[in-house]
Parts: sequence; C-alpha cells; structure tokens
Amino acid sequence: MAAEPVPDVSGADAHARALEALYAEAPINRLFDSRLEIVSPGVSRISFTLGPEHFHAAGAVHGTSYFKMLDDAAFYAANSLVTDRFLLTTAFNLFFTRPLPAGPVIAEGRWISGRRRVFVAEARLIDAEGEEAARGTGTFMRSQIPLAGLPGYARG
Repeated sequence: MAAEPVPDVSGADAHARALEALYAEAPINRLFDSRLEIVSPGVSRISFTLGPEHFHAAGAVHGTSYFKMLDDAAFYAANSLVTDRFLLTTAFNLFFTRPLPAGPVIAEGRWISGRRRVFVAEARLIDAEGEEAARGTGTFMRSQIPLAGLPGYARG
C-alpha cells in the first residue's frame, strides 16, 4: 500500500500555518470561539461563534466584537504577505450594516494595496443567513517585532 503523501509545508504555506498558530495562541482569542484560516496570500477567513456574552444592553452583539473580527481578518490578510515582521494596525474604519444575533459569523479579509511599509486591507462580516453585517478598511504598518520571536509562530 502506498504511503500518504506528505504535504509541502514550506514557503507561503508554512507562513500561513504559522500565522494561524499565532492567532490561536493570542490571549485575546481565549475570549472568542474562533478559528483563522489563511485561504491564500492576501486572503483570510475567521470563523466565529458569538453568544450573549458578546451582547450590549439591547441584546445584540457589541461593536467591540465587530471591530475585533474585522481588524483581525484584515490584519491577517495583510500580514500573510509579510514573512518577517508583525504588522500593527494604524487606522481602521468600520461600517455597521445590520445587528448580529448570537450564532456563527464569518470574517473575510482581503489585502488591497501596499507591499513595503504600509498595507491596506478590507474585511467584511457575514452572518448565518449569508448577509453582510459590517465592513471595514484598515491600514497596517510593519513593526520592528520579528514574527519568529512571537509565541505560537513556528514555521515547520
């Protein structure tokens, strides 16, 4: 019987898996039921499940959760193109289009422009019915923080 092929985990694929591990290791993500996937260079997807613990007083998801999901998706889309340094969010604009109830949400991030020092990426939140609930655009700048030194970022 032939052995299963070993997946090639080098280059962009290794960087993508390392970013996914970095996301999972971040302490803030212990507060959310979420999982990052780097779909391809410049594209990310985060699956979230939101519950009543994320609600404001009127019974819908608080804006801080929108921001976190949008910022993370845009950030990881941009950082998937940078293999040596951690990016930092320098600005973020978001637009709320509908309230989110408890349940599953997808944050889709996509790099728009920039390849040297400043990157621009956008993200959108898609609710369980497939409707857009929010959209945002961020700018991200290279930091002096090496990715290789961060807990969870291990390129195998």
